[in-house]
Amino acid sequence: MKETIDNLKKVYRYGKNYKKNLILFTLMSISFIIINIIAPIIVAKQLVYISKNLYVQLFIATIIILGINFIVAINHWILKRNTQVFFRGTTKDIQLSVAKEILKIELSDIDKQTSGTFIQRIGSDTDEMSKIFTRGMGYLTNILTDIGVFAAIFIINKVAFVFYLISALILILIHLYKVRNVNEKDKKYRKQREKTSGLVSELVRGVRDIKMLNAKESFIYKIEQNIDELTYSQFDMRNTEMNYNFVVSVVCSIVEFSLIILLIFLLSNSYVTVASAIVLYNYRLRVLNNLIEHTGNLLTEIKGFNLSCNRVFSILDENEFKKEKFGKEHIEKIKGNFEFINVNFSYGENKVLKNLSFKINENETVAFVGKSGVGKTTIFSLLCKLYNIKDGEILLDGKNIKNLDEYSIRNNITIISQNPYIFNMSIRDNLKLVKENLTDEEMIEACKMACLNEFIEALPEKYDTVVGEGGVTLSGGQRQRLAIARAFVQDTKIILFDEATSALDNETQGYIQQAINNMKDKYTILIIAHRLSTIVNSDKIMLIEDGCVTATGTHKQLLSNNKTYKKLYENEIIESN
Repeated sequence: MKETIDNLKKVYRYGKNYKKNLILFTLMSISFIIINIIAPIIVAKQLVYISKNLYVQLFIATIIILGINFIVAINHWILKRNTQVFFRGTTKDIQLSVAKEILKIELSDIDKQTSGTFIQRIGSDTDEMSKIFTRGMGYLTNILTDIGVFAAIFIINKVAFVFYLISALILILIHLYKVRNVNEKDKKYRKQREKTSGLVSELVRGVRDIKMLNAKESFIYKIEQNIDELTYSQFDMRNTEMNYNFVVSVVCSIVEFSLIILLIFLLSNSYVTVASAIVLYNYRLRVLNNLIEHTGNLLTEIKGFNLSCNRVFSILDENEFKKEKFGKEHIEKIKGNFEFINVNFSYGENKVLKNLSFKINENETVAFVGKSGVGKTTIFSLLCKLYNIKDGEILLDGKNIKNLDEYSIRNNITIISQNPYIFNMSIRDNLKLVKENLTDEEMIEACKMACLNEFIEALPEKYDTVVGEGGVTLSGGQRQRLAIARAFVQDTKIILFDEATSALDNETQGYIQQAINNMKDKYTILIIAHRLSTIVNSDKIMLIEDGCVTATGTHKQLLSNNKTYKKLYENEIIESN
């Protein structure tokens, strides 16, 4: 109970903006309680009036029932409308909050999860949370109505009241066992649903690679296994529900049979009148079916609500996932100096950087070279604070990035990765993500600098062309050039190129190289390059080996003084020939 109350308070924080709708919903529900207690009594009187030929009284009772039906119809419309407003608004606010919090989760925790984990929680789980105030309130209203009926039965006949009370307690106990068992199976089902959803998401995103790897059969087999497990866990849960429902149905039949026997006994001994017996019989559905069904549904709703709350608030309240933490110090526009001082970093047990130290001055163009896996990309990720260092310091304009706020870091550094993610929206909207008030002139200039404008102008929809999920309609080189154009639009002081020209042909690479050269002495530019020919004009080149900087100098200096760099360069020449 305490868990449910605590979760209701948390969810209500998102629904309090719609409390007027909730109040109206509550008032309409109270009126339903009153109507549902009174209506069976009037219906019973109608039957008595018919049997005694009291047509005037029958007409009056019928008019009252007609009025009640009109009131019920109006109340139902008001209730449904306010339910939808409250549900829609609360769900939207929770989903937006979850989306914001997902963007705050540390990348190290994101890396451990499938996309299905977050898709299910931001979708179906938030729906379940909001429904407690609408569907759950509906069940509670019906239960209160049923309790009111118990009060009416008590007034009519004490023996019938005891009979109904014992019957109700038996059925409620059965439902309690049902809810507990179904809830355990629901946890397994939701976990498997997350796993399957993540795998299907990978199928859609990786469809081209799956085809080219001729991996369709093995991938489909893997999906089939997951779907089998998902459908089995769902079947197991539903089968448990059906078994309990069967038991409830049998018990209800026995109780109804016993009720008829009881009413015969009461009538034959003149303990109740015919009218009272009719009322008691009319209440059977409310007590035996509705009360038990509504109680069971409410208990199921509460269990599902708490389960969804635990999953969603594990994101919102940092119970399961660690959130990024930034300092409070603010820099509006950085100069572009930064320094690594004895930085150590590991991915799990794999130590990547070992006491790494180097310094880069503003407006320098610096390249990092070395074999794959030595930590070049990790340096970029740490500078952008996508991961937290184990020990050491990273200074930005002389200030430790641990003390800087998110804006100071992320709004002053742009990273162009080897595999940039292009969003399923138009080219214009992809560029406006980093600058909402982007003008057409700025957009076209950025795309010209990225050698992309000519291609875009040849498209039927030009800048309004939708590029598909992940930029699927673009070639690898076009996606990278669009990412470069995005970086030009953002116009940050530090620009990081992480193998950004690796997918480009020689001609396009030449254009990009010229664009980078045009930025020299205006921006701090860091380049990770697979092709050493693209970095020969850098102010300095750092050779990374075993997580450390082992050599620094210009291209000519390293070519003359460092055997490792010379070998890398000579191997590239041999490969290009």
